Amino acid sequence: MLVGGILKMNVSETLNNKSMLSVKNLKVHFPIRRGLLQRQVGAVRAVDGITFDIFPGETFGLVGESGCGKTTTGRAILQLYKPTAGEIVFDGVSLAHLDSRSMRKMRKRMQMIFQDPFASLNPRLTVGSTIAEPIRIHSSLDNQKIEDKVNYLLEVVGLSPDVAKRYPHEFSGGQRQRIGIARALASEPDFVVCDEPISALDVSIQAQVVNLIEDLRADIGLTYLFIGHDLSMIRHISDRVAVMYLGHIVELAKTDRLFLGALHPYTVSLISAIPVPDPVIERKRRRIVLKGDVPNPANPPKGCLFCTRCPLVIDECRITRPELKEWMPGHYAACHRIDEMGVGKGLPLIEIEQ
Repeated sequence: MLVGGILKMNVSETLNNKSMLSVKNLKVHFPIRRGLLQRQVGAVRAVDGITFDIFPGETFGLVGESGCGKTTTGRAILQLYKPTAGEIVFDGVSLAHLDSRSMRKMRKRMQMIFQDPFASLNPRLTVGSTIAEPIRIHSSLDNQKIEDKVNYLLEVVGLSPDVAKRYPHEFSGGQRQRIGIARALASEPDFVVCDEPISALDVSIQAQVVNLIEDLRADIGLTYLFIGHDLSMIRHISDRVAVMYLGHIVELAKTDRLFLGALHPYTVSLISAIPVPDPVIERKRRRIVLKGDVPNPANPPKGCLFCTRCPLVIDECRITRPELKEWMPGHYAACHRIDEMGVGKGLPLIEIEQ
């Protein structure tokens, strides 16, 4: 398919064993300052040492409770937040070592769809100017070609080119999110971070936006990091899923494997909370209700981060932090009880109807 005059490859043509994005031991800590001199007295460990790879043409889901570090991870990948430690390698290039000019060129290939469509668009710019801005920055097209490309992008996301002269306040949330998607596509990126792109939308609009994101992936071979907390939607759209808790990845696996045989108690509890549109299954299945609150990320537990809420906790969990280990091919989990209790087998899981 042609996008702005450039042929994009089909997803099947782009999939290979070489990762497009490699995140290694990423940490993002925000300092806590107090006193007249604003001295640092601690740090909020929003992201505290996560590692994963994203391959060309895939959609990588990142899920977890609010405040677990999902959005911070996405923004750190795009260097909107400066990582405290770790390495982010995009297509063989380490982003941490790039100067501002080189990073600007790299951002042509890396874009973001923001969570709030009501706050992510400049109210003083028309829709056409909003979409045209990245085109002007990252290309040398003349005004007529830029206008043609803006009109084409509006059609791609299901809007009429006539809306280019209107302002964001004249549109609904779903339409604004489509405009945000068009803006993200304007620089012809290879990789897009979708930061909960449907959470602020009505349920009736969510399916339209997700279908658009999927169609764009199939047509122009985009690679996504899809951040969300709606597990049913994550299962629908993602090829692999990583589950975050308190700044750490506690489980990572292919989507079907994760939802049909989760290994970590936290993942099991999340899946058990998904409503099933079948009253017979809903009556029979067991729902796991976690007790207590998420610990303070500025003062996390010494051992397993989930030990304060885990129904299977033992003394070892409170002392030693488990490592993220590969228990099956491509299936990673960080839990001390997998061998002893058979987590994922001993706890009843639910099967969501396709």
